[in-house]
Amino acid sequence: MGSANGLVCSDAKQPLLSFGVISDVQYADIPDGHSFLGVPRYYRHSVRVLQKAVQEWNQEKPKFVINCGDIVDGFCPKDQSMITVKKIVNEFDKFNGPVYHLIGNHCLYNLPREKLLPLLRIPGPDYHAYFEFSPIPEYRFVILDGYDISAIGWAKDHPNTLEALKILEEKNPNSDKNNPDGLVGCERRFLMFNGGVGKAQLKWLDNVLEEATKLNQNVVVCCHLPLDPAASSFAALLWNYDEVMAVIHRYNCVKVCLAGHDHKGGHSVDSHGVHHRILEAALECPPGTYAFGRINVFDDRLSLLGTDRMRSTEMVFGH
Repeated sequence: MGSANGLVCSDAKQPLLSFGVISDVQYADIPDGHSFLGVPRYYRHSVRVLQKAVQEWNQEKPKFVINCGDIVDGFCPKDQSMITVKKIVNEFDKFNGPVYHLIGNHCLYNLPREKLLPLLRIPGPDYHAYFEFSPIPEYRFVILDGYDISAIGWAKDHPNTLEALKILEEKNPNSDKNNPDGLVGCERRFLMFNGGVGKAQLKWLDNVLEEATKLNQNVVVCCHLPLDPAASSFAALLWNYDEVMAVIHRYNCVKVCLAGHDHKGGHSVDSHGVHHRILEAALECPPGTYAFGRINVFDDRLSLLGTDRMRSTEMVFGH
């Protein structure tokens, strides 16, 4: 990638494969605005970031692309939600290869699961958005549904909605459940714009990692919500990140966890040597700047070559 940002170790060895990454496009046909923390957001420019990414990916020919979620912003007028999601999906579809979408909270603000998942071609049963695929024998990619247990996206009387509301009532004393006031440290994650992984999905994850271990595969886990407090702001974490990581740490096959949601990005290596890389948001790129990347996959590391605002990162396994 000609405009790669930062230094990445050079190696004559050819990658086993490469794939494109982008997160938090959050397009809307509305004037620029700010986050609740005052960070500028460039709603119309974000599609330019995506178009630039697709243009470069089609030149570089990665095997596939992973979109780490939040395809359209929650401020998108609701009478435009369907057409706007379709517009951005069409931009992704200009990539000459498969695109794997994760769902985020802003996706679910716009459309319920039964309308959203078919548009994103997410194959999960019963409108669950978790799945896995193995593009080469040496690697498996696991896509988690971070809004499995959530107060958004499901019908109001759905068991997952009711479970989410119970968790929020127990963990967050504020009347506005998106307000973290009074919550300390990692407890700040119990906000309505976050969510959790349900018991059935945890069991599925355990089974997938057990099979990957038997096949001697390296695994990359992708979730819109971050899984490690050292890489993320506390208010952006998956509700039960600890339970998910307990499953992951039972095995040695997971090498990298990719996420979005926390727009500033981040990187950590946890106590078991698993890399956690949160991707910088396309939404927060001022006009003329970009945030996307390509990840080269080797047998001992993943190398993220970032463009502009997406930082390049060398993720050597166990280091």
